[in-house]
Amino acid sequence: MKTALYRVVMVVVSIAVAWLVVGDVSDALSIGVATNLVKTVTYYCYERAWDHVSWGVFVD
Repeated sequence: MKTALYRVVMVVVSIAVAWLVVGDVSDALSIGVATNLVKTVTYYCYERAWDHVSWGVFVD
């Protein structure tokens, strides 16, 4: 629950910042959703890469 709520807060923050920068709600929603999808995929890939690391030594 803590993680899910944190993601919701971060989506809202991303949308708010985008809205301040671009001045358009529709564009801000697109930016906020897109950046959070990219962050989620990036985090997943990052964690998968770390599954192949053993105490700082990369293993196959």
